Amino acid sequence: MRHAFVSMKIGIIGLGLIGGSMAIDLKRKGFAEEIIGVEADPVNAAAAEKIGLVDRIADFQECVDSSDMVILAVPVGAAVRLLPKVLDRFAETACDGRTEKVVMDVCSTKEHLARSVRYHPMRRNYVASHPMAGTEYSGPWAAMPGLYDGHACIICDSEESSPKAVRLVERLYEVLNMRTIYMNSSNHDVHTAYVSHISHVTSFALALTVLDKEKDEKHIFDLASGGFSSTVRLAKSSPDMWTPILSQNRDNVLHVMDTYIDKMNAFRQAIADGDEDAVRRLIEDANRIRRIIR
Repeated sequence: MRHAFVSMKIGIIGLGLIGGSMAIDLKRKGFAEEIIGVEADPVNAAAAEKIGLVDRIADFQECVDSSDMVILAVPVGAAVRLLPKVLDRFAETACDGRTEKVVMDVCSTKEHLARSVRYHPMRRNYVASHPMAGTEYSGPWAAMPGLYDGHACIICDSEESSPKAVRLVERLYEVLNMRTIYMNSSNHDVHTAYVSHISHVTSFALALTVLDKEKDEKHIFDLASGGFSSTVRLAKSSPDMWTPILSQNRDNVLHVMDTYIDKMNAFRQAIADGDEDAVRRLIEDANRIRRIIR
């Protein structure tokens, strides 16, 4: 089935898992007529073009100037630097008679991005968004069709964007078969600290713990079961992506980590005391998550 906006040219800056997977489905489902890619790593750029994620590779200025819609799919540290530059180019080319351009991001934190363009004259051309989907893999080779199917996406601060820009981004996520949630940037960063960022920190810490033990006990990974693999898989996530996320969402992540450490200490105390009733109560309390996650 082909959708509206088939004549759109989409520029995607960052051709890893998130940007590459979007490129596949937006082209496959007819949302974009042409995908123009920007990728800082020349190896990844060549790979993205060779495997057909994009129709062509361009530099930053050519991509922004040639695209009707720009998607920032780079780590949030880079997005904070690039977003004002995209809007600057929009301002410089606003008199060329083309349809109003839109830029969106797909980053995991939002407050720093929001502050970086709060007073920009082209702020209404920007839509802050976060598709809640992904894997632990990175790079253009990790891109896949259907990555976003059935997942939630968040649009932040929609009142700060033009209604037309918001409708376009909503349509994009409809094409990707996602359901849309609306919230402000501050609430977004609190919620993602709880449901995403702490999961990664925990996985990184568990991986480091087991790797330290493996130095002395060489067969520990031979005993690893599916439960261990599913718990620690996020530790394979890219440091280039996660270092700026944890830095920019520091206060929220620290609050969640403190709460997590309190719960770990409660388990430790109950186990150290040999208090099976206390251990059971803690596990039963944790089992309430079944009502939320099935």
